[in-house]
Amino acid sequence: MLEQQLINGLTLGLIYALIAVGYTMVYGVIQLINFAHGEIYMLGAFFCVTFITAAGLPFYAAILMAILCCMLCGILLDIIAYRPLRKAPRLAALITAIGMSIFLQNVALIIWGSRSRPFPQSALPPFFREKALVIGDVSLTWLQLFIFAVAIIMMIGLYLTINKTRIGTAMRALAQNKTAASLMGINVNYVISFTFALGSAMGAVAGILVSVYYNTLYPTMGYTAGVKAFAAAVLGGIGSVPGAMVGGVVLGVAEALGAGYVSSLYRDGVAYAVMIAVIIFRPSGILGRSVVDKA
Repeated sequence: MLEQQLINGLTLGLIYALIAVGYTMVYGVIQLINFAHGEIYMLGAFFCVTFITAAGLPFYAAILMAILCCMLCGILLDIIAYRPLRKAPRLAALITAIGMSIFLQNVALIIWGSRSRPFPQSALPPFFREKALVIGDVSLTWLQLFIFAVAIIMMIGLYLTINKTRIGTAMRALAQNKTAASLMGINVNYVISFTFALGSAMGAVAGILVSVYYNTLYPTMGYTAGVKAFAAAVLGGIGSVPGAMVGGVVLGVAEALGAGYVSSLYRDGVAYAVMIAVIIFRPSGILGRSVVDKA
């Protein structure tokens, strides 16, 4: 059923968009592909479950605490791993990002073990699994509506932060020219750390939503999601926040249609195929701008 696949794809796509925004914001400000961003997504899910099971917090309070923890992780990631490499070649920072991804993955394996675990269903609002809308064979659950609402609210909040606040203006200034922004009195390190914190918050929410939607979480879940989100960012135009949002939705719908009409075995392959096709035929992405190298 096409309509049902579109709804499922939109649900996934909005989640991918939340992760892709984190990638593209960091790239836009410091031109770094932060491969550890997928692990922040994974930590968001585990922090949330830990706050529910170990601390006994209710679902919404656990989400808030998990977001704060992930924002702190993002800031520490910038300060410890990336800040010392600000003036190093990009390759050094890229290798460090891959190293931090592996490091965080292994820390999670040590703390939470290698086995996947279900999300504690008793902590969820009971109406999440109920159908909110049924038209013929097409249905929409309250959980999907919750994901739509959270993702859209966060994207609107991000848009307002970037375009209507002083810190957002500073982020856009850094994206244009870090040296000039510094000479204008902008605290470059503070703005970059804020960017990491903001992207980590989006990633944490995405991780929580996915673990609730699929009712499972595991320490290596960040790798696949990270690749898909990176593909979404490339599809939309790496460095473009609206592009990352559009790319996430397009990728989610493409993945759902591929799984529904071809085979679910190719679900993950769709992301790689989309990324390769975009790199070949439109390297700047859907909303990205071509950059002319004058050197």
